[in-house]
Amino acid sequence: MERFIDFYANLPKHYMPLRELLKDESLFNGVPNDWHVVITDIENSSKAVRDGHHNDINLAATGSIITVLNEIKTMNTDIKAPYFFGGDGATFIVPNAIAAQVVSALNTYSVHIEKTLNLKLRVGSVILEDIYSNNVTLRIAKLRQNKYLTTPVVLGNGLKFAEEKIKNSFKPSDIHKESSKPLNLEGMECRWDEIKPNASDKKVICLLVGCKDETKQAETFNSVMAEINYIFGNLDERRPITAIKLKLNTSIDKIRKEMIAKIGKFDGRYLLRNWLITVFGKYYFRFFNEGKRYLYKVTQLSDTIMLDGSINTIISGNDKQINKFQIFLDAMESENRIVYGMHVTHASIMSCHVQNRQKNHIHFVDGTEGGYTTAAMAYKNKLKNKLSFL
Repeated sequence: MERFIDFYANLPKHYMPLRELLKDESLFNGVPNDWHVVITDIENSSKAVRDGHHNDINLAATGSIITVLNEIKTMNTDIKAPYFFGGDGATFIVPNAIAAQVVSALNTYSVHIEKTLNLKLRVGSVILEDIYSNNVTLRIAKLRQNKYLTTPVVLGNGLKFAEEKIKNSFKPSDIHKESSKPLNLEGMECRWDEIKPNASDKKVICLLVGCKDETKQAETFNSVMAEINYIFGNLDERRPITAIKLKLNTSIDKIRKEMIAKIGKFDGRYLLRNWLITVFGKYYFRFFNEGKRYLYKVTQLSDTIMLDGSINTIISGNDKQINKFQIFLDAMESENRIVYGMHVTHASIMSCHVQNRQKNHIHFVDGTEGGYTTAAMAYKNKLKNKLSFL
């Protein structure tokens, strides 16, 4: 086995609140020099959002994660690679031994997405050795959020540096580097309706918070998370996804969209079979205990907070809470401690990777009306008058 290929798999899981993890930077480990950062990103995603294609963007980003996870399974099921969902793309940290094959699979997926959803998915990678040579760091830890979900937590500007480098060097012709290996999107599902918060006065907040100073990131993010906990409650209290509000969308159009994105063509049997499964699921989740337990697991396996060198989180709260929190953020931003972008909307949307309904499924959450993409637009506009991460 190549040296360090099991680096992430062997990291210990820390079962503690995120704030406690951030208080002890000794729990974070530097990613090996020969690992790679791989980025996928929808080109001109902000325009696509304005044109009403946010659900397609979300599905395309989810599919890039499913592509990578399924590709890794064909190589070595013992390899674990951290990834981050970003609304209009995804970020992966992968060992050198599989980096080229992962990029090849994503290039195939990029061609598929252009044909099926008319979106241009940029794909690129950079080795950690090159990132570190630019005086930025990338340290990672595993956080066990609950008994079902463990996620990576990153400190340092390494991923932001890689993202800018890859986007700036991308060429439109790059998306046509299709490999001969067939695409594998097994497990892709997108059948949930828009998910409203659990109270009529609540809204959904998509938030990005960055702190350029690597030496102060942990402390700064800890302060932000403390204020989130104080104003909106703990993770369960502020979670925008609740079992009572989860409803399947049984429309034929919803299944057709998933079908085209997944298999790239019309298949009457696929459409009918999955529509019937979805209609049955609507009653299964409502009247069967096993179905109700599945809905609870969906809420626990919904990834609503990520740290990839910045805070990316989706929470629910009322206007009073939002206004109070924004005053706090504005004060921190005026002191040049953070830069933030926020998007407030009426509901969440969710796409899924379902390998096994009993225990192996993950759910990617975004906000409606642009979600993370719209928050990122606000974030980037603020950065225009500040120093970039490069």
